[in-house]
Amino acid sequence: MSESLKAKILNLLQEEFTDLDKNYVLENVEHLLECLNKETIFLDISSLKKWLEEIKANLPADVTTFPLKEIEGGWDFNEQSGNYQHETGGFFKIIGVRTETNIRESGKGWDQPMLDQGTESSVAGLIKKKFSDTYYYLIEAKFEPGNFDRVLLSPTLQVTYDNLNKLHSGRKPLFAEYFDGTNSSTKVIYQHWYPEDGGRFYLKRVKNMLVEIDDEIEVPDGFQWMTMYQIKMLLKEDNLINQHLRSIVSYL
Repeated sequence: MSESLKAKILNLLQEEFTDLDKNYVLENVEHLLECLNKETIFLDISSLKKWLEEIKANLPADVTTFPLKEIEGGWDFNEQSGNYQHETGGFFKIIGVRTETNIRESGKGWDQPMLDQGTESSVAGLIKKKFSDTYYYLIEAKFEPGNFDRVLLSPTLQVTYDNLNKLHSGRKPLFAEYFDGTNSSTKVIYQHWYPEDGGRFYLKRVKNMLVEIDDEIEVPDGFQWMTMYQIKMLLKEDNLINQHLRSIVSYL
């Protein structure tokens, strides 16, 4: 999109909405033009969907359900707390919550299990980078065992702080350095805490982050650069984009 077009739209809106902050108007104009820009130097939308389907077709993972009492790997009921939790005390707990109220549809209170990951439990971060005067966003085709259709388009980084700190004794997540403050060249566009679904999670919040980088980075298998136009178009289709990427994009 040309700078002259952006200037025309910006001048028109500033004349019409004189009570709005100029920076706010500019941000919305730039986002509008991003959403309308169909050009890409990477995969087009049709190729992105084919790429995602190939990942699903060749996914080296199988997920089955079985009784809680048969789960291994350090998970069990804790005798002191009564919660179902990991032996390290990390990741999450299944707790009991009692609600006393008459304002909900049942007209009375109820008991239920809830997932407790702590109030500040995880971070979802998206990398933004400019190529040829167009911004692109680094998206992962991420497998999660509870995903509908197994693999969904997700932010660059989507991780609990326990996994970020390698409580699982595995590797540090890819691109974590752009979201944990260790890369000094990273420009943080925004970072805010947003609450999770309060019907299943107890007091849980997720830190959403959008960062801009200039670094030349190697894009691993399972990641692709996408434009905002492509993200918005794929949001119109069923079962492609996960909740964390939707949440980050909703801020823009």
